[in-house]
Amino acid sequence: MKNFIKEFKEFISRGNIIDLAVAVIIGGAFSAIVTALTQQIIMPLVNWALAAVGGKEGLESAYTILSPGYTDGVLDLTKSIYIDWGAFISAILNFFIIALVLFAIVKVVNRSKKRISSVKAKAQEKLNKELIAEKKEVRMQAKAEGKSFKTAWKEHLIQKEEAAKRAEEEKVAAEKAEAERAAKEREEILKSMNTTDKLLYEINEKLSKN
Repeated sequence: MKNFIKEFKEFISRGNIIDLAVAVIIGGAFSAIVTALTQQIIMPLVNWALAAVGGKEGLESAYTILSPGYTDGVLDLTKSIYIDWGAFISAILNFFIIALVLFAIVKVVNRSKKRISSVKAKAQEKLNKELIAEKKEVRMQAKAEGKSFKTAWKEHLIQKEEAAKRAEEEKVAAEKAEAERAAKEREEILKSMNTTDKLLYEINEKLSKN
């Protein structure tokens, strides 16, 4: 049972399963938006335009009766065989709207990907240029000191790593000193306050942090 639960957790935690679930949820919401756009905005406009031109009810009356059926002398569509041109045209409009919106989304995504790729390429190109210049400088220094480039480059990397480590230590030390200074300043401020002011100061401090 434990193995089953473990395998199930691994299964539902996979990235593609989660992505698929998100895609289905977003797809459902997107479909609702497109349906509302078509049925509540576009179709009323189309029906209004057709009614204005032809004096009819619009796409709702766009059908061809093949075998009429009557109820109390009145045409009953539920008993008739007919071609529903209005539903067909509505489906076509739905298709084109969805295709248009998806095209716009894909275009925006592809453009964003191109921009990101361009930025990454420029950053990589800059790093490559800096690396080439760095190696050129180390090669010149190695030649002047009578060392092989391999040895000089190894020493350079060690020095570079040590410099980065020192910089990080100095940063940590500076942050610690700043924190100690702020704490000391806070203590001095609290000493000069009465109980009510201290309470208000601490409340204000907590609110500022939140």
